[in-house]
Amino acid sequence: MPSIRLPKNCLLVSNFLDDIQPLMRREVKMGFRIGRRAVMAQAAAAGAAAALASGGAGAQAGWPGKPVRFICGYAAGGLTDIFARISAEYLGARHKQPFVVENKTGAGSIIAADFVAKSPPDGYTILFTNSTAVFQNPVIFKNIPYDAAKDFVPVAMMSAGKTPLCLHKSVEGNGLEALVAYARKNKTSFGTTGIGSLAHVFCMKLNETFGINMEPVHYRGEAPMWTDLSGGVVQAACSTLQGASSAIQAGNARPVAVPTRRRARRLPDVPTFAEQGATHPYFLLESMVCCMAPAGTPRDIIETLSAGMVAMNSTPKVEQLVDQFGLDQGAQGWQDFAAFIRDMGPLLTAAVKDLNIVPQ
Repeated sequence: MPSIRLPKNCLLVSNFLDDIQPLMRREVKMGFRIGRRAVMAQAAAAGAAAALASGGAGAQAGWPGKPVRFICGYAAGGLTDIFARISAEYLGARHKQPFVVENKTGAGSIIAADFVAKSPPDGYTILFTNSTAVFQNPVIFKNIPYDAAKDFVPVAMMSAGKTPLCLHKSVEGNGLEALVAYARKNKTSFGTTGIGSLAHVFCMKLNETFGINMEPVHYRGEAPMWTDLSGGVVQAACSTLQGASSAIQAGNARPVAVPTRRRARRLPDVPTFAEQGATHPYFLLESMVCCMAPAGTPRDIIETLSAGMVAMNSTPKVEQLVDQFGLDQGAQGWQDFAAFIRDMGPLLTAAVKDLNIVPQ
């Protein structure tokens, strides 16, 4: 079994249109099909970031002068929620005001995102969500009640970490070869964290690459997915390393591939997808958790929130979080978030479109 390095304590866009042209040419060469809608969505998002960089209304005097609400689109215990709670604790102490996390779950974070989009842009209602709400939902759903590119401005983000593909112990053999051989002889279920998730993309692209027919099984969150993988209900699953750790430690699952250019720090013996013949660029896609504010929020408030989240990287709790989830770094500021939207956003949108999902 591959070795796993467990943590000691388990716990700007000033000219987007010029920038996007070489990016589009590069992705076309790599085989991506980036639609006009995806490009324009990213242009609008980058435009919002540029507007933030160039100015905007000043901060309200004495902000924060009352409790700040962090609206989290996912349930307690996941990385998005943990990011929100660590940020709330740190910023509350820093600003001498309560920062309160409220979990408004459901519909791929649509409920939370809609609530924040319709909230006053005064710095007192802030969204914590992930890549799904920003890039996947506009493709998956016909009529979502918010426009991620126009209704929000970036505050901070954190990588969602490495997402290893794990197999149930009943799938014998090594690496992707074992999964392919098993799937050619048996009905094979592949657990994902939702329609349009990276796991869903990986499942379908593996089917295409190796000529197999695994069936994606979509869960509401990764905890029940890993429980089913441990019990053999699904034979493969993919999400965060932290989420998979219990199943791996119990001997019920093992990681066989990571979607990275180089092997993951915490999984040095696990080869990448590319090392095993899965070379499509989609196997290098990244996801993130993030913090966004309603469009029109004063620039000074955005910069204060962003700087505070970056400053908390030196705290023991963030250092432990980085180790626990196998992240490369802690929180990144709004400029890095805007760059992620610019560079990775069109690719994530294109990957979901390639799933040919009928919008709900």
